[in-house]
Amino acid sequence: MSRTNKPVNPAAQNSLDKMKYEIANELGIADAVRQNGWSTMTSADCGRVGGHMVRKMIEQYESSMNKSQS
Repeated sequence: MSRTNKPVNPAAQNSLDKMKYEIANELGIADAVRQNGWSTMTSADCGRVGGHMVRKMIEQYESSMNKSQS
């Protein structure tokens, strides 16, 4: 199976990009990203952003599950 950077839902791309920059801001690397782009960031920084994104998406999903079960 090949890897791709395309989201499963293409309509979600803008929301994912917004979340990515919000998390970069929380981690204090947003200025560097804006000035130099993502390609200049270390893999550790990119991994940190991705990890936080996954954690936040899981929290949102679990929260929506709790609301629907109530």
